[in-house]
Amino acid sequence: MDFTIIEKDNNSKARVSEMKTAHGKIMCPVFMPVGTLGSVKAIHQKELEEVVHAQIILGNAYHLYLRPGLDVIESAGGLHKFMGWNRPLLTDSGGYQVFSLAQNRKISDEGVSFQSHIDGSRHFISPEKSMDIQRSLGADIIMAFDECTPFPAEKSYAKKSMELTHRWLLRCEEHLGHNPVKYGFGQFLFPIVQGSVFEDLRKESALFVAEREAAGNAIGGLSVGEPAEIMYEMTDLVTDLLPSSKPRYLMGVGTPENILESIARGVDMFDCVIPTRNARHGILYTREGIINIRNEKWKFDHTPLNEDPLSFIDLYYTKSYLRHLVISGEILAAQIATLNNLVFYHWLMDEARKKIMEGTFVAWKNELAEKLSQKR
Repeated sequence: MDFTIIEKDNNSKARVSEMKTAHGKIMCPVFMPVGTLGSVKAIHQKELEEVVHAQIILGNAYHLYLRPGLDVIESAGGLHKFMGWNRPLLTDSGGYQVFSLAQNRKISDEGVSFQSHIDGSRHFISPEKSMDIQRSLGADIIMAFDECTPFPAEKSYAKKSMELTHRWLLRCEEHLGHNPVKYGFGQFLFPIVQGSVFEDLRKESALFVAEREAAGNAIGGLSVGEPAEIMYEMTDLVTDLLPSSKPRYLMGVGTPENILESIARGVDMFDCVIPTRNARHGILYTREGIINIRNEKWKFDHTPLNEDPLSFIDLYYTKSYLRHLVISGEILAAQIATLNNLVFYHWLMDEARKKIMEGTFVAWKNELAEKLSQKR
């Protein structure tokens, strides 16, 4: 991977960087909207490109493997062509979904046996199978198969889980080495640091991952229920150990405040369902704080969703109107709210990059983070 650091902040570990893939370049820090089934829920790809200005989106190996199935996606020429998206894609290995299926899966050294959440059918995913799935999907960045350690976990379990993730990583690398890409362009494998909230395990895992000299590296097993301060501590520790010359991806994070604090700790890439999932429940993210549009206080508020417009939705729609749509269960409500939240998240990334370049990131972050977490 061609990865270039453009600017570093003097008062934190924040940096502006650029990575290049076969489907385009990505400016970091970057937020990746989650398109689990090949679709970012409630909006289409044209809006992602022209309104949100998304540089890269995420798909999920587990879900796409089950439905529509690899045969359908391969017949289209890969996930990019299947979903009509010609910008970079990242696919999750399925490890997190295995984590979420605790009642319906069995983990062994060979892999994971699980029951489909769709029809109850039994399936088995090994590190090799995960790599085959992601080869078939054809994402630009693919993730190593791992076990996402739950929180809380006993240290003995966290250690065993981390060591299993390390063994699986070696198998992922070996399998990819013997199985070429399918669609004529390179894929970059990112290993994942585990170790739960235990400092010595996180150090051990980060050093093991760093030694693999991968194209980029990910931090997993955080934002799974632990206090935010512990998440920040683990992130800070790990980014000190991962090579600064490679992109760092904090998986499944998070709120605007989480993202800003993690940028300051040296993270380059983020993904989370928060902006899209919460949008469907009427939760809006703005520069002035968080709005629950269902609240009675917005019933007669005919001002834009963002007083300083971020996109065309602020020129056409008001809080009162969106509240009406949400209360009425109109489909348009999910579209407007989702666009609002994703536009805001991408504005936040744009501003973070600007402030790092200007040398004012930390002061800006400290002032903004508190405001963004307030409920209006």
